Amino acid sequence: MLDYIEEILTTLKQNKLRAIMTGFSVSWGIFMLIILLGSGNGLQNGMENNFKNIAQNAIQIWPGKTSESFEGYGKGRNIQFTNEDYDLLKREMRGINNISGRLYLWADVPITYGSEYANYTVTCVMPEFTNISLFDMIKGRFINDLDISDKRKVIVLSQSIIDMLFKDKEPIGEYVKVGGIYFQVVGVINDPTNKDSKDAILPITTGQMVFNGANRISNLALTTTSSSVEENKIIEEEIKAFLARRHHFSTDDKEALHVWNTLDTVKTTQGVFRGIRLFIWIVGIMTVIAGIVGVSNIMIILVKERTKEIGIRKAIGASPWSVIQLVLSESLFITAIAGFVGMLAGMGILYMASNIISNISQTNNMLDKIFYNPSADFGVAMSATIVLILAGLLAGYIPARKAAAIKPIEALHDE
Repeated sequence: MLDYIEEILTTLKQNKLRAIMTGFSVSWGIFMLIILLGSGNGLQNGMENNFKNIAQNAIQIWPGKTSESFEGYGKGRNIQFTNEDYDLLKREMRGINNISGRLYLWADVPITYGSEYANYTVTCVMPEFTNISLFDMIKGRFINDLDISDKRKVIVLSQSIIDMLFKDKEPIGEYVKVGGIYFQVVGVINDPTNKDSKDAILPITTGQMVFNGANRISNLALTTTSSSVEENKIIEEEIKAFLARRHHFSTDDKEALHVWNTLDTVKTTQGVFRGIRLFIWIVGIMTVIAGIVGVSNIMIILVKERTKEIGIRKAIGASPWSVIQLVLSESLFITAIAGFVGMLAGMGILYMASNIISNISQTNNMLDKIFYNPSADFGVAMSATIVLILAGLLAGYIPARKAAAIKPIEALHDE
């Protein structure tokens, strides 16, 4: 076996430049395929990180301003959601799984603890909101039904606010002032898409009572029972039609309501990345094919240059299969070594890039929403490399057959 490998190396050494260039083209092909696959995954992971803080089948609806007259009502009329909209939708509308009203208090509400204070935006919600907007619960609990029914003065704060106000002190059970009114801290949360987010959350009934919100709701957030875009859109249209009847505006008025259907956005994004992955595979495969063509070309040249040697081998009794085996072995050696080098180089680059991006994202929350964890599945990389090696064997088979067909007498007279 060692003699066999030594013979292959001796043959390749006689054509160092050709062997190196051919090996490089094969290695580059598999390297680029893995880098492209990893980059595509990195982009997709970054895009998916934008949706980690909201349920994929969520629908959010904001009231707008009518842009056309309807049933005697003039255009330019502001739509205002109320508690009754929430109650009716929850009770009567099919296809709704979780629903929460949301009330935004005026911007920059001062939140104070001891001598520490800062201004934040305060949001008032219902318990179901935690199934729509997906927070990480760090400590304590979220708003519950008793908080709503009893209009309790409790508050849930983001970890970044806790760090600023409480430093190293335990926050659960402590009281903070919100706009001059005391609220007890019952929970600490974190936004999985933004570690620096500053959320201050109150029960919506408390916010409406204490801050003169009356029965107003700033927007409606809900999740549906459907996991298909088509059914989700049907539910969305039914909700819009219901609200149009309630608030007397045309269902064709595009400015009366502003809707974000998360599932529609997610599916559209996934479709885009399926197209990107297909493009990446096409480019990568074409690059690999270029390397395989290079292997075939060098095998043809090597066979031509070794015509006399092959003739001598056959003259002293070498079988056609032994000649084919010799040429295929050289082809296999080049593609296997070069393929695995390209694969390891590609996986290594992706691993280092992933670590660097992960470290940078600790201080830059935007990076992991654009490009995150560029990685290629090892099984896919290994499969691609094995396919490359098999293709290398196929590329060497044609010149091997040609070599096996050489007649000794013709080979010995070859110049």
